[in-house]
Amino acid sequence: MFLIKNATIINEGRSFTGSVLVENETIKSVFENGQKIVVDGKYDEIDAVGKLLIPGVIDSHVHFREPGLTHKGDIYSESRAAVAGGITSFMDMPNTVPQTVTIKALEEKFALAAQKSLANYSFYMGATNDNLEELQKINPAKVCGIKVFMGSSTGNMLVDNRETLSRIFAEIPMLIAIHSEDEEIINQNKTYYKNLLGDKISASYHPLIRNAEACYKSTAQAVELAEKLSTRLHVLHLSTAGELVFFTNNKPLKDKKITAEVCVNYLWFSDADYEKYGNKIKCNPAIKTGQDRRALRDAVNSGKIDIIATDHAPHLLTEKQGNCLEALSGIPSVQHSLPAMLQLVKQGIFTYEKVVEKMCHAPAELFGIQKRGFIREGYFADLVLVHPQKSWMVTPENILYRCAWSPFEAETFTHSIETTWVNGQKVYDKGKINENMRGKRLEFKA
Repeated sequence: MFLIKNATIINEGRSFTGSVLVENETIKSVFENGQKIVVDGKYDEIDAVGKLLIPGVIDSHVHFREPGLTHKGDIYSESRAAVAGGITSFMDMPNTVPQTVTIKALEEKFALAAQKSLANYSFYMGATNDNLEELQKINPAKVCGIKVFMGSSTGNMLVDNRETLSRIFAEIPMLIAIHSEDEEIINQNKTYYKNLLGDKISASYHPLIRNAEACYKSTAQAVELAEKLSTRLHVLHLSTAGELVFFTNNKPLKDKKITAEVCVNYLWFSDADYEKYGNKIKCNPAIKTGQDRRALRDAVNSGKIDIIATDHAPHLLTEKQGNCLEALSGIPSVQHSLPAMLQLVKQGIFTYEKVVEKMCHAPAELFGIQKRGFIREGYFADLVLVHPQKSWMVTPENILYRCAWSPFEAETFTHSIETTWVNGQKVYDKGKINENMRGKRLEFKA
């Protein structure tokens, strides 16, 4: 049993000074300053004066590359980086090798995570044009959702059969998360720029090839189908201002059937950054204009965008070489996403309360995660202690991703992650990682 004392607690739209008592895996009591702290039994005390205490971040969109692509990262290496960045739970995507498109492959990933993950975990089941029967076997209380690629992105998982897509939307009674880009438009743009430029297609052309029109058309089709079939639809990694017309801020999250995610990449970078970073910020969908970035930031604040995730997708630097069509798409980010968002708070773009809402509370509510995402009595003690005035620079020496690079390298953040607890266990503390810690399988309200 331990007491985190005199922290600035940021939780459920409020910031207040208080203390949190943890017993075993769960939060036993939350005390606001002025309340008498009553504890039965012996306990350790952690002085958190001047520091921020928030719920553990829930990252609902990562690619940890296991099985089959472990030269880039695996569940152990990337969950290790995640807890160092204040992420206590993650949900991993199905485009691995083999793809996670059968119950057998899904359960094998869960077994790997039980052995290897330092954070709590869940895995999406991938949809294909011919695995509807497998999708129908999923237990919604044990699996976070179904992933549908409406643009092929990475791997061969494009669901391009309209009848199959309609059946998935109509017959699967759980959250369906989509990668939304129109493949026909993308291919037309590729052909155009190949004919125009040959091999001299730099990263700056990526948002022209995977353009706003491709995103808008695909999302429009998905939303139209979801509204027709009453599907629980979640649109991943929004990157454009135009797509925001499909989402609403006039309903509580629990009443929304169609929801949206943005990733830290799109809130931090814009197309002006391709000149500096090149393929290091090449991801799918593409990072687009400064105007798109402003609109996405505004949509986070207004509530049109429901959650913030990472789309953490590591590749070796050697795989990021070549022209725009040759370099692989994806950015590693779990270690740096929370510090980056807190930096945007420092810049006056967001508030602490908004960051906690979109990275901690809303993912728990949107996915129906049991007893996580909030600092509440009886909830699992997934907690993060942040020093708000301890600056640090991202360097090759402190990057924990297996791929060993980050587009944030040489960036100085003003907030540092001091301690991360997962299920009441200290897994990260001042640069040291408890290698023996293992997270739990997330459970959901079916």
